[in-house]
Amino acid sequence: MAAPLRIQSDWAQALRKDEGEAWLSCHPPGKPSLYGSLTCQGIGLDGIPEVTASEGFIVNEISKKSIHISCPKESASSKFLAPYTTFSRIHTKSITCLDISSGGGLGVSSSTDGTMKIWQASNGELRRVLEGHVFDVNCCRFFPSGLVVLSGGMDAQLKIWSAEDASCVVTFKGHKGGEREVGTEAKMLLLAREDKKLQCLGLQSRQPVFLFIGSDAFNCCTFLSGFLLLAGTQDGNIYQLDVRSPGAPVQVIHRSGAPVLSLLSFRDGFIASQGDGSCFIVQQDLDYVTELTGADCDPVYKVATWEKQIYTCCRDGLVRRYQLSDL
Repeated sequence: MAAPLRIQSDWAQALRKDEGEAWLSCHPPGKPSLYGSLTCQGIGLDGIPEVTASEGFIVNEISKKSIHISCPKESASSKFLAPYTTFSRIHTKSITCLDISSGGGLGVSSSTDGTMKIWQASNGELRRVLEGHVFDVNCCRFFPSGLVVLSGGMDAQLKIWSAEDASCVVTFKGHKGGEREVGTEAKMLLLAREDKKLQCLGLQSRQPVFLFIGSDAFNCCTFLSGFLLLAGTQDGNIYQLDVRSPGAPVQVIHRSGAPVLSLLSFRDGFIASQGDGSCFIVQQDLDYVTELTGADCDPVYKVATWEKQIYTCCRDGLVRRYQLSDL
């Protein structure tokens, strides 16, 4: 993967006024970083700013919510997308997990403020509060029906909830942890473990399919297809593996040393988020990376999608919604 480009988190606001500036940088591995700036030369009749880049960088394209930047010297290119809207009133502290229902109408999220809530995905309006875990809730996810929520907490309990009336239907107790995330595909179960192991089991046989040892604790994992999978580690590596020959990775992607916190299969590629606030989309048919901006060095803990909308949750307590149509 080409050298990552970075941009000021609030670039869209900074460049909407005459002579407004925003910084940007390029970070080639093993080389000194390159630093530059963007300057607004005025606002067009269509409301789109006219922006120029400092030496070493090129503005390829710009709209109200996106800007495409290249660094020719390092053959690096990224399109940066600003949030379409931000929800700030769902939680009062860091949001550790979120998911969107299959119909796109509801969101569910958990926070270090000790709450788990269901909200309207269109505007962030609160619908339900799910109460019952003793300590913080680590993860929450909708069932495919969109009417049921699964959650897991620090109290070693897994709970199943009704999204319609917020009642807890089932509680499973005694889970001892060790797995940071699980993924499923067809007849396989994937476990991202904190002991540097990525384990794949047969769902029916419960027998090991493979065991892969990574560079650090695995935080997240996802299947890309029936055979290809991704797993992210605490030291910033994203491993792509083929279950048919898992001894050696297909590739290892390393953009920074920040922990990889979330991985999600998306179209013909994937979305990843990291502990340094970066959140990016990689697609096979594009020669650039799409960066979801807005988090100012705060970890982006989780990503969820519905059609052309992407939702992220962050340590700064905000849920951000991005419109891919803005690209």
